[in-house]
Amino acid sequence: MVDVRKSGTAQLLADAEQSILFTAVRPGLVMERGEGMYLWDTDGNRYLDFIGGWAVTCLGHSPAVIREALVRQSSTLVNASPAFYNKPMIEFAKLLTGLSGYDKAFFASSGAEANEGAIKLARKHGAVNLGGAYEIITTVNSFHGRTLATMSATGKARWQSLFAPAMPGFKHVPLNDMDSLLAAVDGNTCAVMLELVQGEGGVHPVDADYLRRLRELCDERGMMLLFDEIQTGLGRTGKLFAAEHYGIQADAMTLGKGIGGGFPLSALLTRECFNLFEPGDQGGTYTGQPLAMAVGQAVVQEIVDRRLARNAEAVGFYLENRLREVEHTYRLSPVRGKGLLLAFDLPAPVGAGLVAECLREGLLINSPHPATIRLMPPLIAAEEHIDEMMPILCKAMDRLLA
Repeated sequence: MVDVRKSGTAQLLADAEQSILFTAVRPGLVMERGEGMYLWDTDGNRYLDFIGGWAVTCLGHSPAVIREALVRQSSTLVNASPAFYNKPMIEFAKLLTGLSGYDKAFFASSGAEANEGAIKLARKHGAVNLGGAYEIITTVNSFHGRTLATMSATGKARWQSLFAPAMPGFKHVPLNDMDSLLAAVDGNTCAVMLELVQGEGGVHPVDADYLRRLRELCDERGMMLLFDEIQTGLGRTGKLFAAEHYGIQADAMTLGKGIGGGFPLSALLTRECFNLFEPGDQGGTYTGQPLAMAVGQAVVQEIVDRRLARNAEAVGFYLENRLREVEHTYRLSPVRGKGLLLAFDLPAPVGAGLVAECLREGLLINSPHPATIRLMPPLIAAEEHIDEMMPILCKAMDRLLA
């Protein structure tokens, strides 16, 4: 048996190929440690991280507050089962409801679980208050998770036949198209669910007027309005919650990714009038697990205390302007997004190639679509990191788009 601790990168990669289920194409390197805005692989190469663990590592890599919270909580209580309250659960729920304006919180381990909870809650509302309505309208190019239900909710065209049959009860309409949405609403509709900025869909924000009319429509029809803020919540867009850009509150909101700063954690928040679950309707082994609750509380408090939403707004503005400086040179169109969730389109479908070029130069970026580049660095990013990133990005584009 190979002692992984003593093996080199080549042996680690061979072990990975032998023992890890194939679900993704990964480059031939192994990440070993991280600090702040940087990651290092097992060969000692350093990478400036503008992916941020897919908008997860909001405080950067290996932040002290997470380490301290884990040590402190693990010395008192790791798990008591979901059958009991625990102190960190109550404290974290109070913190989140106080910051968000919602009344109740349910905790899970992943964004998909939180969105499943929102789907269940909407269908419960339909069953109790709307005569059995169960359909939920979502948007084309949306992304809500990888469970069977959240994949059915997701608006990726290629997913509609994947793992068929898809779960029924979802309709997909184009984002910001009120006429299409109105045409989709009928007596079976119990909710509308959407991201305020489509992340995986290519970073496309919701229009303010569309969202206002959508809120009015849901109020008129008694439907729930669900905001998926898995990627946008907790400072990512320059506000603590993306909904603050619009001044509109949903009936339920989901949070994930940055809520734990890298620790698996998510939340479903809702208003008291939708506190509808009966015992046994919803649950999970790790619901409100003390270790996760302590980490979540520490991370969210750090985001608030350090005003990282404001930092995301300022540094995101700087990044957007730096990208616009080279927009014409590289025929990029359009630079878009909010805060530190930005994207641009390339003049050719070479996104994967650009990601690979940047990786070779020590920069991590993401291409959610063949001609789209997405940037979502940790919320601790500073102008100096943008100044370090831009020459690497431009050098890679020079090679690829010459």
